[in-house]
Amino acid sequence: MTYGLIGENLSYSFSKLIHEKLGDYKYELFSFDNAQFENYMANKNFDGLNITVPYKKAVMPFCNELSEIAESIGAVNTVYKKDGKLIGTNTDYDGFMYMMRRCGISLRDKKVLIIGAGGTSLTVQKCASDEGAREVSVASRAHDYSADYDAEIIINTTPVGTFPNIGERILELDKFEKCEGVLDVIYNPLLTNLLLRAKEYGIPYSNGLPMLVAQATKAASLFTGKDYEHRNEEVISWLLSSVRNIVLIGMPGSGKSTIGRQLAKRLDKEFIDLDDVITTNAGIPIPEIFANHGESVFRNMETFTVKEYAKQKKLVIATGGGVILRKDNMDALMQNSVIVFIKRELEDLATDGRPLSKDIATLQKMYETRLPLYEKYSDSSIDVTDNVEKNVDAIMKCINGG
Repeated sequence: MTYGLIGENLSYSFSKLIHEKLGDYKYELFSFDNAQFENYMANKNFDGLNITVPYKKAVMPFCNELSEIAESIGAVNTVYKKDGKLIGTNTDYDGFMYMMRRCGISLRDKKVLIIGAGGTSLTVQKCASDEGAREVSVASRAHDYSADYDAEIIINTTPVGTFPNIGERILELDKFEKCEGVLDVIYNPLLTNLLLRAKEYGIPYSNGLPMLVAQATKAASLFTGKDYEHRNEEVISWLLSSVRNIVLIGMPGSGKSTIGRQLAKRLDKEFIDLDDVITTNAGIPIPEIFANHGESVFRNMETFTVKEYAKQKKLVIATGGGVILRKDNMDALMQNSVIVFIKRELEDLATDGRPLSKDIATLQKMYETRLPLYEKYSDSSIDVTDNVEKNVDAIMKCINGG
Protein backbone atom coordinates (compact mmCIF):
# COMPACT_ATOMS: atom_id res chain seq x y z
CA MET A 1 0.00 0.00 0.00
CA THR A 2 1.37 3.44 -0.96
CA TYR A 3 0.04 6.57 0.73
CA GLY A 4 1.61 9.97 0.93
CA LEU A 5 1.64 13.72 0.41
CA ILE A 6 2.64 15.41 -2.84
CA GLY A 7 3.83 19.00 -2.88
CA GLU A 8 6.72 21.17 -3.95
CA ASN A 9 8.41 21.86 -0.60
CA LEU A 10 7.44 19.60 2.28
CA SER A 11 10.23 20.31 4.77
CA TYR A 12 7.68 21.92 7.09
CA SER A 13 5.06 19.15 6.94
CA PHE A 14 3.68 17.24 9.94
CA SER A 15 1.55 14.99 7.73
CA LYS A 16 3.80 11.93 7.96
CA LEU A 17 3.74 12.17 11.78
CA ILE A 18 -0.05 12.37 11.83
CA HIS A 19 -0.81 9.57 9.38
CA GLU A 20 1.69 7.16 10.91
CA LYS A 21 0.36 7.97 14.39
CA LEU A 22 -2.94 6.55 13.19
CA GLY A 23 -1.00 3.31 13.01
CA ASP A 24 -2.32 1.30 10.07
CA TYR A 25 -0.11 2.26 7.13
CA LYS A 26 3.12 3.90 6.00
CA TYR A 27 2.95 7.43 4.66
CA GLU A 28 5.60 9.16 2.54
CA LEU A 29 6.39 12.74 1.56
CA PHE A 30 6.93 13.38 -2.16
CA SER A 31 8.52 16.74 -2.98
CA PHE A 32 8.03 16.91 -6.76
CA ASP A 33 8.60 19.46 -9.47
CA ASN A 34 5.88 19.73 -12.09
CA ALA A 35 7.28 17.03 -14.42
CA GLN A 36 7.76 14.57 -11.55
CA PHE A 37 4.24 15.29 -10.34
CA GLU A 38 2.68 14.62 -13.74
CA ASN A 39 4.64 11.39 -14.25
CA TYR A 40 3.72 10.07 -10.81
CA MET A 41 0.03 10.84 -11.23
CA ALA A 42 -0.08 9.34 -14.73
CA ASN A 43 1.43 6.06 -13.47
CA LYS A 44 -1.19 5.79 -10.68
CA ASN A 45 1.15 3.59 -8.66
CA PHE A 46 -0.36 4.55 -5.31
CA ASP A 47 -3.39 3.82 -3.14
CA GLY A 48 -4.16 7.26 -1.73
CA LEU A 49 -2.60 10.72 -1.75
CA ASN A 50 -2.92 14.10 -0.15
CA ILE A 51 -2.11 17.02 -2.42
CA THR A 52 -0.76 20.39 -1.33
CA VAL A 53 0.72 23.55 -2.87
CA PRO A 54 1.04 24.01 -5.81
CA TYR A 55 -0.85 21.00 -7.22
CA LYS A 56 -4.39 21.25 -5.81
CA LYS A 57 -5.76 22.34 -9.18
CA ALA A 58 -3.25 20.50 -11.36
CA VAL A 59 -4.31 17.13 -9.93
CA MET A 60 -7.92 17.46 -11.01
CA PRO A 61 -7.52 16.23 -14.64
CA PHE A 62 -5.96 13.00 -13.34
CA CYS A 63 -9.11 12.11 -11.39
CA ASN A 64 -11.85 9.91 -12.88
CA GLU A 65 -14.43 11.51 -10.61
CA LEU A 66 -14.63 14.59 -8.42
CA SER A 67 -16.71 14.87 -5.28
CA GLU A 68 -19.37 17.54 -5.16
CA ILE A 69 -17.32 19.57 -2.68
CA ALA A 70 -14.17 19.38 -4.83
CA GLU A 71 -16.09 20.51 -7.92
CA SER A 72 -17.67 23.36 -5.98
CA ILE A 73 -14.34 24.54 -4.56
CA GLY A 74 -12.32 23.93 -7.72
CA ALA A 75 -9.44 22.30 -5.85
CA VAL A 76 -8.52 18.79 -4.69
CA ASN A 77 -6.37 17.90 -1.70
CA THR A 78 -7.15 14.16 -1.45
CA VAL A 79 -7.27 11.41 -4.06
CA TYR A 80 -8.20 7.81 -3.33
CA LYS A 81 -9.16 4.69 -5.25
CA LYS A 82 -12.67 3.29 -5.28
CA ASP A 83 -13.96 0.55 -7.59
CA GLY A 84 -10.91 0.99 -9.80
CA LYS A 85 -11.47 4.72 -10.21
CA LEU A 86 -9.44 7.63 -8.90
CA ILE A 87 -11.68 9.92 -6.85
CA GLY A 88 -10.71 13.51 -6.05
CA THR A 89 -12.16 15.31 -3.06
CA ASN A 90 -11.33 18.13 -0.66
CA THR A 91 -10.94 17.21 3.01
CA ASP A 92 -9.50 20.67 3.73
CA TYR A 93 -13.15 21.74 3.83
CA ASP A 94 -13.82 19.35 6.73
CA GLY A 95 -10.57 20.40 8.39
CA PHE A 96 -11.28 24.12 8.23
CA MET A 97 -14.80 23.67 9.57
CA TYR A 98 -13.42 21.64 12.46
CA MET A 99 -10.75 24.24 13.27
CA MET A 100 -13.22 27.11 13.18
CA ARG A 101 -15.82 25.44 15.37
CA ARG A 102 -13.21 24.11 17.80
CA CYS A 103 -12.07 27.62 18.73
CA GLY A 104 -15.60 29.04 18.84
CA ILE A 105 -15.29 31.43 15.90
CA SER A 106 -18.40 31.94 13.75
CA LEU A 107 -18.51 33.46 10.27
CA ARG A 108 -22.28 33.93 10.19
CA ASP A 109 -23.30 37.51 9.37
CA LYS A 110 -19.66 38.65 9.57
CA LYS A 111 -17.39 40.49 7.18
CA VAL A 112 -14.61 37.99 6.46
CA LEU A 113 -11.21 38.95 5.07
CA ILE A 114 -9.47 35.99 3.39
CA ILE A 115 -5.80 36.55 2.58
CA GLY A 116 -4.54 34.52 -0.38
CA ALA A 117 -6.03 33.28 -3.63
CA GLY A 118 -4.75 29.70 -3.95
CA GLY A 119 -6.42 26.35 -3.43
CA THR A 120 -6.78 26.75 0.34
CA SER A 121 -8.34 30.17 -0.16
CA LEU A 122 -10.95 28.61 -2.48
CA THR A 123 -11.79 26.11 0.25
CA VAL A 124 -12.14 28.83 2.88
CA GLN A 125 -14.30 30.91 0.54
CA LYS A 126 -16.65 27.95 0.17
CA CYS A 127 -16.76 27.50 3.95
CA ALA A 128 -17.50 31.20 4.44
CA SER A 129 -20.35 31.01 1.94
CA ASP A 130 -21.80 27.88 3.52
CA GLU A 131 -21.52 29.41 6.98
CA GLY A 132 -23.48 32.51 5.98
CA ALA A 133 -20.81 35.20 6.00
CA ARG A 134 -22.31 38.64 5.33
CA GLU A 135 -19.41 39.75 3.12
CA VAL A 136 -16.23 38.06 1.91
CA SER A 137 -13.20 40.04 0.77
CA VAL A 138 -10.35 38.08 -0.86
CA ALA A 139 -6.96 39.81 -0.88
CA SER A 140 -3.44 39.02 -2.05
CA ARG A 141 -0.59 39.22 0.43
CA ALA A 142 0.51 42.55 -1.13
CA HIS A 143 -2.97 44.03 -0.77
CA ASP A 144 -3.80 47.51 0.50
CA TYR A 145 -6.01 46.46 3.39
CA SER A 146 -7.42 49.89 4.21
CA ALA A 147 -10.80 49.09 2.62
CA ASP A 148 -11.03 46.00 4.83
CA TYR A 149 -10.18 47.50 8.21
CA ASP A 150 -13.82 46.83 9.18
CA ALA A 151 -13.34 43.06 8.77
CA GLU A 152 -14.61 41.08 11.75
CA ILE A 153 -12.89 37.79 10.91
CA ILE A 154 -9.40 37.54 9.37
CA ILE A 155 -8.23 34.29 7.77
CA ASN A 156 -4.71 33.79 6.41
CA THR A 157 -4.37 31.09 3.73
CA THR A 158 -0.92 32.17 2.47
CA PRO A 159 2.44 30.66 3.54
CA VAL A 160 3.67 33.99 4.96
CA GLY A 161 5.35 33.21 8.29
CA THR A 162 5.82 29.48 7.67
CA PHE A 163 9.02 27.76 8.86
CA PRO A 164 11.82 28.63 8.34
CA ASN A 165 10.72 32.22 7.69
CA ILE A 166 8.93 32.60 11.00
CA GLY A 167 8.28 36.14 12.14
CA GLU A 168 7.21 37.47 8.74
CA ARG A 169 4.31 39.89 9.08
CA ILE A 170 1.36 39.94 6.70
CA LEU A 171 -0.66 42.86 8.12
CA GLU A 172 -0.96 45.22 11.10
CA LEU A 173 -3.72 43.68 13.19
CA ASP A 174 -4.14 46.75 15.40
CA LYS A 175 -5.71 48.58 12.44
CA PHE A 176 -8.64 46.13 12.37
CA GLU A 177 -10.59 47.57 15.28
CA LYS A 178 -13.68 45.38 14.70
CA CYS A 179 -11.74 42.12 14.50
CA GLU A 180 -13.20 39.40 16.71
CA GLY A 181 -11.52 36.28 15.35
CA VAL A 182 -8.28 35.31 13.56
CA LEU A 183 -7.62 32.01 11.81
CA ASP A 184 -4.29 31.06 10.23
CA VAL A 185 -3.91 27.80 8.29
CA ILE A 186 -0.17 27.75 9.10
CA TYR A 187 0.80 25.22 11.79
CA ASN A 188 4.60 25.48 11.72
CA PRO A 189 5.21 27.63 13.72
CA LEU A 190 2.30 27.09 16.05
CA LEU A 191 1.85 30.85 16.43
CA THR A 192 2.62 33.09 13.47
CA ASN A 193 3.19 36.81 13.95
CA LEU A 194 -0.48 37.31 13.07
CA LEU A 195 -1.61 34.93 15.82
CA LEU A 196 0.84 36.39 18.34
CA ARG A 197 -0.81 39.75 17.86
CA ALA A 198 -4.27 38.20 18.18
CA LYS A 199 -3.19 36.59 21.45
CA GLU A 200 -1.72 39.89 22.64
CA TYR A 201 -4.95 41.76 21.90
CA GLY A 202 -7.20 39.10 23.44
CA ILE A 203 -8.82 38.12 20.12
CA PRO A 204 -9.95 34.47 19.73
CA TYR A 205 -7.66 32.64 17.33
CA SER A 206 -6.52 29.28 16.01
CA ASN A 207 -3.53 28.01 14.13
CA GLY A 208 -3.89 25.44 11.35
CA LEU A 209 -3.00 22.36 13.38
CA PRO A 210 -6.61 21.32 14.08
CA MET A 211 -7.38 21.79 10.38
CA LEU A 212 -4.37 19.69 9.41
CA VAL A 213 -5.32 16.87 11.76
CA ALA A 214 -9.03 16.88 10.91
CA GLN A 215 -8.42 16.85 7.14
CA ALA A 216 -5.89 14.05 7.64
CA THR A 217 -8.24 11.83 9.65
CA LYS A 218 -10.95 12.39 7.04
CA ALA A 219 -8.50 11.46 4.27
CA ALA A 220 -7.33 8.39 6.21
CA SER A 221 -10.93 7.26 6.53
CA LEU A 222 -11.35 7.55 2.76
CA PHE A 223 -8.07 5.75 2.10
CA THR A 224 -8.83 2.71 4.28
CA GLY A 225 -12.58 2.62 4.86
CA LYS A 226 -12.00 2.84 8.63
CA ASP A 227 -13.21 5.63 10.93
CA TYR A 228 -10.39 7.86 12.18
CA GLU A 229 -12.25 11.13 12.63
CA HIS A 230 -13.10 10.44 16.29
CA ARG A 231 -9.35 10.61 17.04
CA ASN A 232 -8.89 14.29 16.16
CA GLU A 233 -8.33 15.58 19.70
CA GLU A 234 -6.09 12.66 20.64
CA VAL A 235 -3.84 13.33 17.65
CA ILE A 236 -3.80 17.12 18.17
CA SER A 237 -2.76 16.68 21.80
CA TRP A 238 -0.09 14.11 20.92
CA LEU A 239 1.33 16.23 18.11
CA LEU A 240 1.52 19.36 20.27
CA SER A 241 3.37 17.54 23.04
CA SER A 242 5.71 15.97 20.48
CA VAL A 243 6.81 19.05 18.55
CA ARG A 244 6.51 22.08 20.81
CA ASN A 245 9.38 23.45 22.86
CA ILE A 246 9.38 24.04 26.60
CA VAL A 247 11.05 27.34 27.50
CA LEU A 248 12.12 28.15 31.06
CA ILE A 249 12.35 31.81 32.06
CA GLY A 250 13.20 33.36 35.43
CA MET A 251 15.77 35.24 37.43
CA PRO A 252 19.50 34.51 37.06
CA GLY A 253 20.46 31.66 39.38
CA SER A 254 16.92 30.31 39.78
CA GLY A 255 17.89 26.84 38.55
CA LYS A 256 16.57 26.90 35.00
CA SER A 257 19.48 24.93 33.55
CA THR A 258 19.51 22.23 36.25
CA ILE A 259 15.75 21.76 36.02
CA GLY A 260 15.82 21.97 32.22
CA ARG A 261 18.31 19.14 31.84
CA GLN A 262 16.17 16.80 33.94
CA LEU A 263 12.99 17.91 32.20
CA ALA A 264 14.52 17.22 28.78
CA LYS A 265 15.42 13.69 29.86
CA ARG A 266 11.89 13.11 31.12
CA LEU A 267 10.35 14.36 27.87
CA ASP A 268 12.96 12.84 25.54
CA LYS A 269 13.71 16.26 24.10
CA GLU A 270 17.05 17.97 23.42
CA PHE A 271 18.23 20.42 26.07
CA ILE A 272 19.59 23.83 25.06
CA ASP A 273 21.12 26.34 27.48
CA LEU A 274 21.14 29.61 25.58
CA ASP A 275 23.85 31.12 27.77
CA ASP A 276 26.10 28.12 27.06
CA VAL A 277 25.50 28.54 23.32
CA ILE A 278 26.40 32.24 23.53
CA THR A 279 29.56 31.43 25.50
CA THR A 280 30.62 28.82 22.94
CA ASN A 281 29.96 31.11 20.00
CA ALA A 282 31.74 34.07 21.60
CA GLY A 283 34.68 32.02 22.80
CA ILE A 284 34.67 33.80 26.18
CA PRO A 285 32.51 33.60 29.33
CA ILE A 286 29.49 35.87 29.64
CA PRO A 287 31.03 38.01 32.44
CA GLU A 288 33.88 38.83 30.03
CA ILE A 289 31.40 39.75 27.29
CA PHE A 290 29.80 42.22 29.71
CA ALA A 291 33.18 43.54 30.92
CA ASN A 292 34.83 43.86 27.51
CA HIS A 293 31.91 44.76 25.24
CA GLY A 294 28.99 45.85 27.42
CA GLU A 295 25.47 44.57 28.01
CA SER A 296 24.16 45.80 24.65
CA VAL A 297 26.53 43.54 22.72
CA PHE A 298 25.53 40.59 24.90
CA ARG A 299 21.82 41.29 24.34
CA ASN A 300 22.34 41.36 20.58
CA MET A 301 24.10 38.01 20.75
CA GLU A 302 21.29 36.68 22.91
CA THR A 303 18.60 37.80 20.45
CA PHE A 304 20.45 36.18 17.54
CA THR A 305 20.72 32.91 19.50
CA VAL A 306 17.08 33.00 20.61
CA LYS A 307 15.85 33.36 17.04
CA GLU A 308 18.01 30.48 15.82
CA TYR A 309 16.65 28.01 18.38
CA ALA A 310 13.09 29.30 18.71
CA LYS A 311 12.21 28.11 15.19
CA GLN A 312 13.30 24.55 16.00
CA LYS A 313 11.14 21.84 17.59
CA LYS A 314 11.26 19.29 20.43
CA LEU A 315 13.61 21.33 22.64
CA VAL A 316 13.76 22.26 26.30
CA ILE A 317 15.34 25.72 26.37
CA ALA A 318 16.83 27.39 29.46
CA THR A 319 17.07 31.14 28.90
CA GLY A 320 19.14 33.86 30.51
CA GLY A 321 17.40 35.92 33.18
CA GLY A 322 17.16 39.01 30.97
CA VAL A 323 15.75 37.36 27.85
CA ILE A 324 12.34 38.90 28.62
CA LEU A 325 13.75 42.44 28.26
CA ARG A 326 13.36 42.35 24.47
CA LYS A 327 9.93 41.78 22.97
CA ASP A 328 11.56 40.33 19.83
CA ASN A 329 13.04 37.54 21.96
CA MET A 330 9.72 36.61 23.47
CA ASP A 331 7.81 36.84 20.18
CA ALA A 332 10.28 34.34 18.74
CA LEU A 333 10.10 32.00 21.75
CA MET A 334 6.31 32.06 21.96
CA GLN A 335 5.85 30.91 18.37
CA ASN A 336 6.66 27.26 19.08
CA SER A 337 6.74 26.95 22.85
CA VAL A 338 5.09 26.61 26.21
CA ILE A 339 6.80 29.11 28.52
CA VAL A 340 7.22 28.33 32.22
CA PHE A 341 8.31 30.93 34.80
CA ILE A 342 10.73 29.42 37.34
CA LYS A 343 10.23 31.29 40.64
CA ARG A 344 12.70 31.10 43.53
CA GLU A 345 13.14 33.23 46.67
CA LEU A 346 15.71 35.99 46.05
CA GLU A 347 17.92 34.95 48.95
CA ASP A 348 18.19 31.47 47.40
CA LEU A 349 19.36 32.65 43.96
CA ALA A 350 22.87 31.63 42.88
CA THR A 351 25.03 34.68 42.09
CA ASP A 352 28.48 33.31 41.16
CA GLY A 353 29.56 34.30 37.67
CA ARG A 354 26.45 36.43 37.08
CA PRO A 355 27.47 39.97 36.13
CA LEU A 356 24.20 41.67 37.07
CA SER A 357 23.56 39.79 40.35
CA LYS A 358 25.87 41.75 42.68
CA ASP A 359 23.95 41.72 45.97
CA ILE A 360 20.46 41.28 47.42
CA ALA A 361 19.56 44.96 46.91
CA THR A 362 20.52 44.75 43.23
CA LEU A 363 18.57 41.51 42.85
CA GLN A 364 15.51 43.05 44.51
CA LYS A 365 15.54 46.02 42.13
CA MET A 366 16.08 43.71 39.13
CA TYR A 367 13.26 41.44 40.25
CA GLU A 368 10.79 44.31 40.65
CA THR A 369 11.56 45.40 37.07
CA ARG A 370 11.43 41.95 35.55
CA LEU A 371 8.58 40.29 37.47
CA PRO A 372 5.79 41.89 35.35
CA LEU A 373 7.55 40.65 32.21
CA TYR A 374 8.03 37.12 33.54
CA GLU A 375 4.33 37.02 34.37
CA LYS A 376 3.27 38.59 31.07
CA TYR A 377 5.13 36.12 28.88
CA SER A 378 4.70 32.87 30.82
CA ASP A 379 1.95 30.33 30.23
CA SER A 380 2.41 28.96 33.75
CA SER A 381 4.74 29.30 36.72
CA ILE A 382 6.12 27.09 39.48
CA ASP A 383 7.66 27.91 42.86
CA VAL A 384 10.78 25.77 42.90
CA THR A 385 12.64 24.08 45.74
CA ASP A 386 15.98 22.30 45.93
CA ASN A 387 14.27 19.04 44.93
CA VAL A 388 14.86 18.93 41.18
CA GLU A 389 12.61 15.93 40.56
CA LYS A 390 9.68 17.60 42.33
CA ASN A 391 10.28 20.72 40.26
CA VAL A 392 10.20 18.65 37.10
CA ASP A 393 6.99 16.94 38.29
CA ALA A 394 5.42 20.38 38.80
CA ILE A 395 6.36 21.50 35.29
CA MET A 396 5.04 18.28 33.79
CA LYS A 397 1.74 18.90 35.55
CA CYS A 398 1.63 22.46 34.18
CA ILE A 399 2.36 21.57 30.57
CA ASN A 400 -0.04 18.64 30.59
CA GLY A 401 -2.87 20.85 31.78
CA GLY A 402 -2.97 19.42 35.29
